[in-house]
Amino acid sequence: MDSKKSTQIFVTGGTGFVGSYLLRYLLHAGYANLKALKRKESKMHLVADIANTVEWVEGDVTDYESLEQGMNGVEVVFHCAAIVSFDSRDKKWLKRVNADGTGNVVNAALHNKVKKLIHVSSVAALGRSANSNLIDETAKWEPGSLNSVYAISKFQAEMEVWRGMEEGLPAVVVNPSIILGSGEWKGSGSSKIFHLIGKGLPFYATGQNAFVDVRDVARFMMQFLDQELDGERYILASDNVNLKLLTSSIALAMGKRPPWIHISPWIGWLAWRGDRIRSFFTGVRPVITRETIENASHLWEYANDKSRAKGFTYIPLEQTIEETARQWLESKGEKPAILPLYLPG
Repeated sequence: MDSKKSTQIFVTGGTGFVGSYLLRYLLHAGYANLKALKRKESKMHLVADIANTVEWVEGDVTDYESLEQGMNGVEVVFHCAAIVSFDSRDKKWLKRVNADGTGNVVNAALHNKVKKLIHVSSVAALGRSANSNLIDETAKWEPGSLNSVYAISKFQAEMEVWRGMEEGLPAVVVNPSIILGSGEWKGSGSSKIFHLIGKGLPFYATGQNAFVDVRDVARFMMQFLDQELDGERYILASDNVNLKLLTSSIALAMGKRPPWIHISPWIGWLAWRGDRIRSFFTGVRPVITRETIENASHLWEYANDKSRAKGFTYIPLEQTIEETARQWLESKGEKPAILPLYLPG
């Protein structure tokens, strides 16, 4: 076996959206010594077909001992585990998992003298302010109401990684924009966008944001297996897209009516208030929050020049939308799905 392919690799969040695609790319590339962290209650839907090819470590990023033991003998760690929520009531949970959990990952990696840590952050960790124009990797965090509780937790998580670098841990940070692709249609991730539109979502926003294919996130991280880590951060974004155009494109790819009701400020206020009341009585997590409504009305633009400078080519969003919409239609949003690996020549 190629000595590189025998590298011991540990993936947190291996059963999740990004982690499940990363494991597939690692296996396709010939890496056989794969360990992945899973919670006792983790759903295995996204990795059912590859579960027997991975050594699963039962634990949690909030459990330092499970991380220290799981990383024993490991050379490379991909930290993909995170909670995604824009509900302000989840502030403590987000900090415990995203921020404190990353601190545990960093400490366990330092203890085990891990050679490389690749941390999955988010463009949210770069911060947002009313004066933000084109946001790149040099952005400085500015506290403010436009930063969601999720953004704050991911910023705090990055601080743990930078602290680890100061203590001698070779690391790099990737900051994906909104990640698109097939996955758990009814989960908390962005695959739910397709499910909502497929079920007839009537509302559209006029803001703008950046998007990236989940396979591109995995593919970009794979590069670091053969490169020295530079201690930098990289924004991952295929393109900046108007939200009305995005939701309309998804709807048309599904043969559905594009969203037709503009989310004006008062409709947005009613929507998140109503969804919060629904959540209170049903126990189902809210889909619409004050933070999502506020951010959907702004024009956010992210630069991808730094990632492209590494010779990386993104999958066109049109292709991502078409392939993901097709898989949603095949399952009617009932069965989780995984996109085929994108393998450019």
